[in-house]
Amino acid sequence: MACSRTCSQVLGLSLGTTALFAAAANTVLLLPNWDVTYLLRGLIGRHAMLGSGLWGGGLMVLTAATRISLTGWRYGCFSKSGPCQSMLTALLSSGLAFLGALICFITSGVALKDGPFCMFDVSSFNQTQAWKHGYPFKDLQNRNYLYDHSLWNSVCLEPSKAVMWHVCFFSALLCISLLQILLVVIHFINSFLGLFCSLCEK
Repeated sequence: MACSRTCSQVLGLSLGTTALFAAAANTVLLLPNWDVTYLLRGLIGRHAMLGSGLWGGGLMVLTAATRISLTGWRYGCFSKSGPCQSMLTALLSSGLAFLGALICFITSGVALKDGPFCMFDVSSFNQTQAWKHGYPFKDLQNRNYLYDHSLWNSVCLEPSKAVMWHVCFFSALLCISLLQILLVVIHFINSFLGLFCSLCEK
């Protein structure tokens, strides 16, 4: 049981840390090139504006991580809770964190697939000389911008280095949310083992 509580403490702290990193990564995506004017003008992609790293991989996971840590430390009312109640708390916390991390993971994957929201020259697609804001890489045929780095500085005109900014921070969110899912699975297993050990002790 002591081992299970220690594991919960470590997992809670780890999940809380990843939640803060997820929230920070999503916040940076709202400020391309550290310029707030794009956000004020509404020129931010829908994936970043959805804010899944803020409320999904961030707030939901942080709330669950706090609950997991409290269960591990057995503060206050948690110290008098029985194994079944602790298991229920663990399941609810795991479910909340898993849902938040999964939403963040899916959103980040779709964002990487669609590419960044930026200003690009429409003439390269339909022979009409005009600039507009949109998702230029969604219309590319037989070319994947993630592997073709020659497109990174040639398609998006504004903001500068939009592709690198998009790829770096959404990749970070993807990795963070994947780590969160792994930690939640470990916590779920740990909770079952803690319940089993508690019943054996009794």
